[in-house]
Amino acid sequence: MKRIGHRYVPDLALMDALCEGNYHKLSRLIRDWDHCHEREIELVHRGQPLGRVALEVTEVCRYTNTVVARQTRATGPWLNNPDMVIRVYHDARSAEVVRVAGHGRLHGHRYYPNEAMHLPDEKAQMNRFLSDWLGFCLQHGLASGIKPSPIQ
Repeated sequence: MKRIGHRYVPDLALMDALCEGNYHKLSRLIRDWDHCHEREIELVHRGQPLGRVALEVTEVCRYTNTVVARQTRATGPWLNNPDMVIRVYHDARSAEVVRVAGHGRLHGHRYYPNEAMHLPDEKAQMNRFLSDWLGFCLQHGLASGIKPSPIQ
């Protein structure tokens, strides 16, 4: 996060690189965008189950898809179950978080302080979290189910 005086200026090159990385990680988890409707991944670390991640393709368009990613059955009451909507741009090979449960639609920039006390770089932070989360799924995830798409 860059600041010029008191104004937040998003780092577009960093955000673009982050969204490209998210696209490639998501594409490794959902290999067939045309036929995969839902993918479930069981998270296991050192033999301990950590929960399950469900990736559901909710919208299919010519150049974009919308994916809902949510974690269920996390172990421990202190863990929040992430639940977010991701827009996937196949022509640009990019994926960004557009909505997070409890936060609503994410804006690229917010004035701070604001009514909800969201930080100015909330969208960048959520995309960094998505990158870490997808990386964890790739490293510690076991495929538990692929449901074919009913859309043909």
